[in-house]
Amino acid sequence: MYFVYIIYSVSHHKYYIGQTNNFDLRIARHNDGTEKYTSAYKPWEKVLVIEKSSRSEAVILECKLKNLNRERLLQFIEKYK
Repeated sequence: MYFVYIIYSVSHHKYYIGQTNNFDLRIARHNDGTEKYTSAYKPWEKVLVIEKSSRSEAVILECKLKNLNRERLLQFIEKYK
């Protein structure tokens, strides 16, 4: 199983979208500063996690979500939360 996830930085009001096969480990890496891109915006909170059966499906959804503007992303979150 793979997961597409949306996390939120309360301190910087920023969303981050990613995909992984282990969400718990991945968010821990975001919050402990291991991930360089997101380390400046910690702490991160889980907003939404969507399970996909393959990595290719997860990558496709991740790309679609990353192309949404903030308003459309918030609509997506409300719909699937």
